[in-house]
Amino acid sequence: MAEKKITKRSEDYSRWYTDIVQRAQLADYAPVKGCMVMRPYGFAIWERLKEALDKMFKETGHSNAYFPLFIPESFMRKEAEHVEGFAPECAVVTHGGGSKLEEPLYIRPTSETIIWSMYGKWIQSYRDLPLLINQWANIVRWEKRTRLFLRTTEFLWQEGHTAHATEQEAMEEVRRMLDVYRRFAEDHMAMPVIQGKKTESEKFAGAVDTYCIEAMMQDKRALQAGTSHFLGQNFAKAFDVQFQDEEGRLQYVYATSWGVSWRLIGGLIMTHSDDQGLVLPPQMAPIQVVIVPIWKKNDDKAKILEAANQLKEDIATVATVKLDDSEGVSPGFKFNEWEMRGVPLRIELGPRDLAGRQVVFARRDTGDKSPAPMDAAAEQTKVMLEQIQTSLYDIAKTFREDNTREIDAYGDFKSFMENGGFASCHWCGSAECEAKLKEETKATIRCIPLERRRETGACLLCGKPSDGRVVMAKAY
Repeated sequence: MAEKKITKRSEDYSRWYTDIVQRAQLADYAPVKGCMVMRPYGFAIWERLKEALDKMFKETGHSNAYFPLFIPESFMRKEAEHVEGFAPECAVVTHGGGSKLEEPLYIRPTSETIIWSMYGKWIQSYRDLPLLINQWANIVRWEKRTRLFLRTTEFLWQEGHTAHATEQEAMEEVRRMLDVYRRFAEDHMAMPVIQGKKTESEKFAGAVDTYCIEAMMQDKRALQAGTSHFLGQNFAKAFDVQFQDEEGRLQYVYATSWGVSWRLIGGLIMTHSDDQGLVLPPQMAPIQVVIVPIWKKNDDKAKILEAANQLKEDIATVATVKLDDSEGVSPGFKFNEWEMRGVPLRIELGPRDLAGRQVVFARRDTGDKSPAPMDAAAEQTKVMLEQIQTSLYDIAKTFREDNTREIDAYGDFKSFMENGGFASCHWCGSAECEAKLKEETKATIRCIPLERRRETGACLLCGKPSDGRVVMAKAY
């Protein structure tokens, strides 16, 4: 039985997204409400993400470790703002081994508290600093409204936690890791982002300041794609983490934390995919090239498969490649399936191609086809994958720019938000105006851009003075 076609973006964007996740075999709904199963192809994309980011973390001096899933309730309560912020989302274990626990255990919504309890043991002197640790882990936050990859009760992520001797060193770390996220999003995901600072009401619970990267999806909504937090000395004081400086004085350390999750896969889907299915940038594709041999007579089969296998060996020197020599289905069926799964480049090899010692390249992003000499296929593959990577980024950036406006009148803003986009607007800095914006328009202040120019103006909502514009949008 033929599988259901993907819903068009123009008809129902939310359904389109879910159709792609399921038809491309990235994930499926789990028996536990709010949770999902990441299927092998989806997990392969996560592995690409993890491999690239992990390399970047280690290049900036970080090491991986692992901390427990369970956090004592008393730890969560040591940092008041932190526990207040996460309490509504927490899952708590009260019984274990058939008995009621002496102290309830929180299933980690994030790991600051248990990590800082350990840092208190490990940090004694300035010689122990900086302490730069990351962990890859699962997290549980009891979400009421869930969506595959974007918001689930349990999810995979990485969380970095660092300790520093001075505020300046900690802030340098915050900005360094924010830029790591920017470079990963833009260079690997081909997803342009805006770096900025969150407002007081949008910052991480327990942080002094939160910084973020924000991306625009094809429905013109914003996606918070990564965050980096300056925690000041809040957790150091809560867990009494002090060090002896070079003069022998006791000082509280300064802290940071930073993280991204598998919601980046959701962002990847919504940034590039189309009505035919998933579109993957080559840097994120588990399979960058698929070779589809085509034969009509058994007399051609052996020769074509021999040439296809040699072609696979050649291509494997420059890209990850799969030879689809499966039988029982037509070449057209294979084309559709690999397009559905977002493989960036397809190579077709039929009897006429073999006779002419050539192959036919088909790009997933544009659908364009072009012939190339068989003995130059590897070189051409490398060139075309680089072109696809660059083109996808340029298209996404142009889309964002075309759907970003400077707006100074509240009425114009409301009209603009009906279709979505990024609005660059003045804001006076008050929580009251921010709350009014959210209540009346469902939009939020996504960030205060790090690269914004100083510009005097009037607040979009109250008319009071403003010294610069912020990014406002509806968001996931």
